[in-house]
Order: sequence, then C-alpha cells, then structure tokens
Amino acid sequence: MNRRVVVTGIGLITPLGTGNDESWESLRACKSKVRAVDFLNPDEFKSRIAAAIPCFDPLDYMAPKRAKRLDRFSQLSVASSKLALENAGLTITDENREKIGINLGSALGGVGYGEAQHNKYFNGGLKAVDPMIALSVFGGAGATNAAIEFGLQGPSMGNANSCASGANAIGEAFHMIKRGEIDMMLAGGVEAPLAPMIFGGFSLIRALSTRNGDPTHASRPFDAGRDGFVLGEAAAIVLLEDYEHAVNRGTEPIAEITGYAATNDAYNMIAPRPDGSQAGRALAMTLDEAGISPDEVDYLNTHSTSTPLGDTAESLAIHNALGERASTIPVSGTKGYYGHPLGASGAVEAALMCLILQKGWLPPTLNMENPDPDAPLNFVRGEGLEQSVETVMSSALGFGGINTGMIFRRI
Repeated sequence: MNRRVVVTGIGLITPLGTGNDESWESLRACKSKVRAVDFLNPDEFKSRIAAAIPCFDPLDYMAPKRAKRLDRFSQLSVASSKLALENAGLTITDENREKIGINLGSALGGVGYGEAQHNKYFNGGLKAVDPMIALSVFGGAGATNAAIEFGLQGPSMGNANSCASGANAIGEAFHMIKRGEIDMMLAGGVEAPLAPMIFGGFSLIRALSTRNGDPTHASRPFDAGRDGFVLGEAAAIVLLEDYEHAVNRGTEPIAEITGYAATNDAYNMIAPRPDGSQAGRALAMTLDEAGISPDEVDYLNTHSTSTPLGDTAESLAIHNALGERASTIPVSGTKGYYGHPLGASGAVEAALMCLILQKGWLPPTLNMENPDPDAPLNFVRGEGLEQSVETVMSSALGFGGINTGMIFRRI
C-alpha cells in the first residue's frame, strides 16, 4: 500500500512553553530560553547552563496517584501525548483504540531519574529506593505509560537512537501507516536529561558549551564562535494519521508527511563523517521518497547543535543532497532558542515545521553573529522571514553516525 499520511495533532512541551500557541508566540519573540542552572557544583562542572521546561505541573495532565508513580520522562510522555490527542480532537474509544499505536524516541529515557535513585541508594540503602525504579529507566517506559494512560492497544514502540531518536520514531510511524499496518500513531521524542551525571558525561567528551557568563548566547548554530551544545529538555509528539481516515472522522490535517529516510556514517561514535556523505544521502533519499526535486523544497530546518564539527559536516551534507539549491534555500537552526534536547530534538523541529507551514513565517538562526565561512548556507537571520511555504525539510543527526531527513508539505 502507499497511503497518504498526515499530521492531525501536535503536543509540545519545551523550553519555548507548553502547547502550540505558546510555543509559536515564544518562537516569534526571537529570544533564547537558555539559563544558568543551580543544581551543579560550579567547581566540578565546566558547563553550568541549560534550557529547561518552564512551569510543568504533571497534575495538569494526570491524577496525583498516577503522577507520583511516574518519573519526569514518563510524565512528559503522557502529557505531550494528551496535548497531541486533544489538538487532533481525537477521543479514544473501544471502537478505535486497537487502531492507534505509539512510537517514542529518547536518547536517555529515565536515566536522570535513575541517577537520583542511585544517590538515594548510596546514602540510605535499598530501602530508600523508589520501588518503581526498575519500571522507569528503560527507554520504552514513555511509550508504554502513555499507552496505558490512554488505552492505546496498537503497537507500542521506542528507540534510543541518540539525538535522532524522535525523528526516527516519527519516520518509522509514518512508514507503518503508509504501508497500511495501522491507521494512527502517536510519534515523537521525549527527553528529561537535566541531571549532574548526564552533564558530566557530555562534559567529559567536551560536547557542551562553556559560555556560562552569557547563557542566552551560548547556543549559536553555524556561528564561527560556537563551542558546543547546550543541554535541554523537551517533549514533542505528533498524531500521524491515514489521510482518508482523518477525512472520514472530520478532522482538518495540519500538514502531510511525504518523505523520511535514515542512514549511518559507520565512522565514529562522536564525530560525524567529515564529508557529510551519508547525512547527505539521507536527505537525498528523503527527497526521492517524497518524489520531489531540491528546487521544490522551500525551507530547511537543520539539526545544527552548535558543535564545531557537527555544523560544518551538516552544511556539507546539505550541499551534497541539494546541489546548487543549497546556496539559495532559506535555512535556519532553531536550537538557539531551546538548546539541544537530545532525542526529542528531531521531534521538536518536526512539530515546528508543521507550524511553519501553517503560519507562513521562517524563524531566524539566533546568535549568528559571524557565520562560519566553512558552512555557506542561506541562513534566515534578524527578525525572521515572512514567507508562505509549501514544502519543508528537516534534518536530525545523532551520536554514532545516525542521520535522518523528513519532508512535510502544506495540505
């Protein structure tokens, strides 16, 4: 089968805010949400800045007893799923619950919660540890807890494909619906990594920005002065649906997803393949599945984490895939707003792509004061660009050489 697949609901909980309206207003404000953190020892950690979700209260989304049994990762998974279902106007019933599945990606799952429980064990022994620890730290806990919360009896899936996890989850869910295996899938990424050990791990490989005295300018995609990414947390889940199914239930699609592909550099766990060949191949394969040429892509949202090697290799990948069009297509990297929420990042950007198709405004690349000459792209800067677009592409890349591309179009 070759069914059309559309986005009918979006659930966003990020440093930009909660929900589509708040997220969009925050994006339009063109201000970074990166701040100093107060839970790290300044003598031990070189990076002490992050992008946190403001004002998240799990009791807004679930019963107190349920919230108490879930760690932050699973709470965010349930809450973002609820927002997506509400945005889609979908009520779960006995008649449709077997037709709805869920696929969530997360680089670290409940590891932050596991770290906190280990500290309790170290200080108070096993009796001090939450009995739910064994059911909270695995990567599939977010998807399964959302499935339990809403009674979803289709496939429940997860992946831990580093910073490409959310994009992989959306892409694989897209293919499942396209092939006729399921009618609807919640899909996206969730990450709750703001814990000392996680900061320490990324610090050890020198991946994080140390611009502690100027946090709002620390995440600076494609800027010549970039020095690493800023750790963030986020949840972004979309409801994907067979087009005919959506029409028959009377909902208006937000956007259509037409292409997805993934490759691997097979090169290095940390550094990307320098020539960008496999990341470029993922983008080219995405174009092929969508059945379009580079000239038909109106806007590109990049992965661009602000790492010196990563942004440069991604620029090469874009040139490899788009050829001459790479010099003219409007491009922006949005992590200057909300940092890098690891496995949730590709899902956040996919959701933003759908809103951009709706709203007709292209966000600027924040903090680009001196564009890197080794990354020659047509960056959106300043106050953004008022421009209606029909087709947009996003890129998501992960540690271990994981590369993905997705294409969405106006419908």
